[in-house]
Amino acid sequence: MALITFSSPLHKDKTVYAVAGSHTQSILALAKEHHIPIDFGCQEGNCGTCLVKVSSVDGKRRPMGGPLNVREVAALSELGHITKAETEKMYVDDIPPTQWRLACQMIVRDEDVLVEYPSK
Repeated sequence: MALITFSSPLHKDKTVYAVAGSHTQSILALAKEHHIPIDFGCQEGNCGTCLVKVSSVDGKRRPMGGPLNVREVAALSELGHITKAETEKMYVDDIPPTQWRLACQMIVRDEDVLVEYPSK
């Protein structure tokens, strides 16, 4: 069981339990289930609308979710949140090289994380 804390400048922080390891529940699906207003568009990892910053709750840098998929790499590259060198390192180390993720693509794992999202 993982604890996911959603944080936004305009909304009260909300912590929810997530079933880790299902390999199907994305951060966006979890947010929608708990009525957390993360903006989204295509829900397929192409548009970058659901960009969030994910960090470890205890402040230690460790893997947050699985490696980025091809669509997420393309969107984050276009948005300037990942470099080609970081992408290549990720494929070797199997660790996400950036805290920036797409909520529709990041699958919940057994780790407590803070998800920061913009609000309108």
